[in-house]
Amino acid sequence: MSSATDAYGDTGLSDQAHPLTSPLPRIRNVPAEIARSWLLVPATQPETFDAAVASRADAVVLDIEDAVDPSHKSSARNDVIQWLRNGGEAWVRINDASSDFWADDVAGLRGTPGLQGVMLAKTESAAQVKETFHRLDGKTRVLALVESAVGIEEANNIARAEGAFRLAFGSGDFRRDTGMAADREAMAYPRAKLVVASRVGNLPGPIDGPTVGTNHPILREQSAITVAMGMTGKLCLQADQSTVINEVISPAPSDVAWATDFMADFNARGGVIRDGSDLPRLGRAEKIMKLAVAFGVQPAS
Repeated sequence: MSSATDAYGDTGLSDQAHPLTSPLPRIRNVPAEIARSWLLVPATQPETFDAAVASRADAVVLDIEDAVDPSHKSSARNDVIQWLRNGGEAWVRINDASSDFWADDVAGLRGTPGLQGVMLAKTESAAQVKETFHRLDGKTRVLALVESAVGIEEANNIARAEGAFRLAFGSGDFRRDTGMAADREAMAYPRAKLVVASRVGNLPGPIDGPTVGTNHPILREQSAITVAMGMTGKLCLQADQSTVINEVISPAPSDVAWATDFMADFNARGGVIRDGSDLPRLGRAEKIMKLAVAFGVQPAS
């Protein structure tokens, strides 16, 4: 099993997913560019919104798409808008651009205070991202949720679309669309495609699909696959999943210790490059240190 270490390069550390000795601290206001856990909350349950925001999830997404029956779309949308106007802050998963509900979603959310961005369901083209971006206000971030074979094959263009902020993988709908299995090998191609597309579009790393169920060892294993594939976030369906996701996607304390030692040695020799491996190692060390500070990870003693 590859580990979170792989995302930061070959540090010569353990290749096992890292269980931290204690849970990471509750970090508030993690930038959405590096947010690890993205908690989906049904918009039909407004009584749970405050608790979701108070959880350990880095980002909360109020879902007015798959989680809402068509007959309740309007009322669920209104509940979300009202909660945002009353001081709430969250992302909102809106209906896909080809649906009958998309236009009302973007019109209703336009200019709403507290809206951190929208997750556009079933994104299949750059034009859908661009149109959503402009219909909102030309400022609101659009997280493109890719859920089909067409979307995966258009991922490079989607990532370069005006308004595109980050890509996410709707793995369940993708499997339904293609008939592919959920195992690691079958899902390697779409995950890699989103990682490469994100790099092509100069976007932050993509967000993996959710793990269904309450088994935390399985969640830990699947989160480690997320990191091994180069993805930097993961959707979650339950608040308690966010703790596991945050731990696995964060640099391990041993990673931070390696980076700290490398930077100390590099600075002690005046920042002199000795051979061709120094620059890649410097880049990995700087990335680890930045994330360690953002996520509150201390180096292993």
